[in-house]
Amino acid sequence: MPDPNPRNLRNVREINRAGIHFSVARVPNTARLLVANSENKVVELDASQANPTAREFVDHGRYATCVRLAGNTVVSGGYDNRLIWWDLQNNRVIRTIDAHTRQLRQLAVSPDGTKLASVADDMVCRLWNIANGERIRELRGHEERTPTNFGSMLYCCAFSNDGTKLATGDRVGRVCIWNVANGERLSTVEVPSLYTWDGTQRIRSIGGIRSLAFSPDGTQIAVGGVGQIGNVDGLSGPSRVEVHDWTRRQRVHEFQGNQQGLFNKLVWHPDNHWLCAIGGGGNGFILFTNMRDRTTIHQMNLPMHVHDSVFSEDWTTLYHVGHQKIVVQEMRP
Repeated sequence: MPDPNPRNLRNVREINRAGIHFSVARVPNTARLLVANSENKVVELDASQANPTAREFVDHGRYATCVRLAGNTVVSGGYDNRLIWWDLQNNRVIRTIDAHTRQLRQLAVSPDGTKLASVADDMVCRLWNIANGERIRELRGHEERTPTNFGSMLYCCAFSNDGTKLATGDRVGRVCIWNVANGERLSTVEVPSLYTWDGTQRIRSIGGIRSLAFSPDGTQIAVGGVGQIGNVDGLSGPSRVEVHDWTRRQRVHEFQGNQQGLFNKLVWHPDNHWLCAIGGGGNGFILFTNMRDRTTIHQMNLPMHVHDSVFSEDWTTLYHVGHQKIVVQEMRP
């Protein structure tokens, strides 16, 4: 069967839902989505329906910012600093852990489904055993304060496809690459183009690394966010991605979208057909890049600012969550 073609991407369903939807996980081989939202909840809904009924699982009491699925185990995190495990099949909480001292930003599950990485504004990445909830280790390589003495943030994390490496990215543009087996820091990559310091109008640090993805062979790391911000009142800058050879600390490629905003999600096709960058500003956008010849394959707008996305197993269906909406897209050969 021919590979799905990004040029054939089209919207097939828009589901209107109040609030901001920060994170999404999908039950394998279904359109059942688990969504973390600004109403402090994680809910399940069937995105194959036009107006699905949401089933509530967990209430974090504050923003629920991240959710991931490993087998039948769902783990979510939020601004309450907690990680909550629950059994999807039996609809019951398994355990609750005070995981960080500040709000959680993102979770990542290792490819074999045994480990969970969590990052938070306490600037620590923690590795967890998904089966029993035990903490494996802490990874500390990001400064708590920016160079101008503002609080920093640790926005994102991503495993390599073989599960041996983990990347973490912070507000000032630092990426740390870790050895998952022993916690050794293998490399540090600086991406200052994704960080803006405004010392005049807002007197604040802006931007930061919002998305990470390893190349299929694990030798390169794609880093996404927003480029240098000129209009600090509008907080607008060019959506931007840099690709680095992390072993040599060398940038090998860079590109920007045709919209102002953030790239919040990066997905690198496992056969290196493309790198997909998704995000938003005033609206949403998606961009597919051929990483072999470094050309744009396809880009289009989306009807809302997108925070997170997930593909189906055959790469033909794409589910986006963001501001006020959930959108389903398809791309066929």
